[in-house]
Amino acid sequence: MTKDDFWEGVRGGFPIMLAASPFGALFGALAVDNGFTIADAVFMSATVYAGASQMVGIELFGNNVQPWLVVLSVFAVNFRHVLYSASIAKYVRHFTFGQKFLAFFLLVDPQYAETEKRGERGLPISFSWYLGFGLIIYIPWIINTLIGAIFGQMIGDPKAIGLDVLLPVYFMGLVMGFRKRDRFLPIVAVSGLASVAGMHFVGSPWHVSIGALAGIVLAACLPPSNQAPAPAAVEKEA
Repeated sequence: MTKDDFWEGVRGGFPIMLAASPFGALFGALAVDNGFTIADAVFMSATVYAGASQMVGIELFGNNVQPWLVVLSVFAVNFRHVLYSASIAKYVRHFTFGQKFLAFFLLVDPQYAETEKRGERGLPISFSWYLGFGLIIYIPWIINTLIGAIFGQMIGDPKAIGLDVLLPVYFMGLVMGFRKRDRFLPIVAVSGLASVAGMHFVGSPWHVSIGALAGIVLAACLPPSNQAPAPAAVEKEA
């Protein structure tokens, strides 16, 4: 069953891997363009493993920003991962300490989204499934970074051919995956407006955390849902 769970995770993560591959190659190309060596780019993908903050990091490195500010900026972009880990904690309580350490390292956006959806459907979240889903995305991410770093200069300016829009489109797809949740529209709208305001008045990358916090505050202030439980749940309680 453990082996079956692993390959189920691999199959589930395969489409995500295909969708994420251009981002890995794009990062590799941008990293080299900003003065990284090929080894530096691959090492960053293998250790940081967080697409959006990697993009922020290489742009800051390219502008000779102080190291502490780079670290703080990457933390601001990755603040959402604190929320991700808190949200899925109830599903991974049975993992060992070592398994949790690896699980949270692999906790990128699609990993969180799929774990959350799987847990809501009542499906088991075993470490084998989680690992299979995570590795099929992580390993190709590193390989594609290498490919992008080696051959990225053949592309020229990625922005000139519109590759810079891939990341926003990718995140929009993840957000829309939760569109059936209660109060989705007001929370997303407030979060988006707060993020735009943060970008205008505070600047990047702090607008990411500002938008996330605004959505959390609104969700906490809204009254509980009054939706009736599903028939299956009523029968179970009876």
